[in-house]
Amino acid sequence: MAFCANCGAALNQESGFCGGCGKRVGTESPTSVPAPQAIPPASGGIASVAGLDSNLAGALSYALGLVTGILFLVLDPYKNDRFVRFHAMQSVLFSVACVVFSIAWSIVVRILMNISVWLALATAPLRLLISLGIFALWVYVIFQAYSKREYRIPFIGAIAAKQVG
Repeated sequence: MAFCANCGAALNQESGFCGGCGKRVGTESPTSVPAPQAIPPASGGIASVAGLDSNLAGALSYALGLVTGILFLVLDPYKNDRFVRFHAMQSVLFSVACVVFSIAWSIVVRILMNISVWLALATAPLRLLISLGIFALWVYVIFQAYSKREYRIPFIGAIAAKQVG
C-alpha cells in the first residue's frame, strides 16, 4: 500500500491527490511508510491509555456530579489513577453536600413560612447568591482538574484525599 510522503495517509492509486492533506502525488512517487505505531502517552497517566487523559477524566467526573463521579470511581482504567480517583471522590462528596444543603435549606424556608411568608420570601435572594457561589465553585474545580491541579474544596477535599489514600 502506498502512503503520502507529506502526511502519511494511505493513497488511492487512481487519484492524483492525497485524501488527507490534498497534496498532488502524481509528480512524486509515493513512498511506502509503515503504519504508525502506538506512542506511549506523554503525561504518563494510566487513564490516557484508554483514550482520556487524566486531566480530562478528572474534569469530566464533575460533569453530572454523582453519576459521573461514581462512574470514574468504578471504571477500570480510571480507578487505578489517583488523580482521577481524587476528583471523582470529591465530585461525589460535593454533590452529596449540595443535596444535603438543599434539603436543609428547604426545611428552614418551610419553618420561616410558618412564622411569616414575608420572612420566607426574604431568603430568596440569599438562596440565589448561595446557588451562584456553588455554581462558581463547581466551574472552578472543573477548571482546576483540567489544569492538572488537585484543588481541595474545604472539608470535602480533605475527606476525598483521605478516601483515595
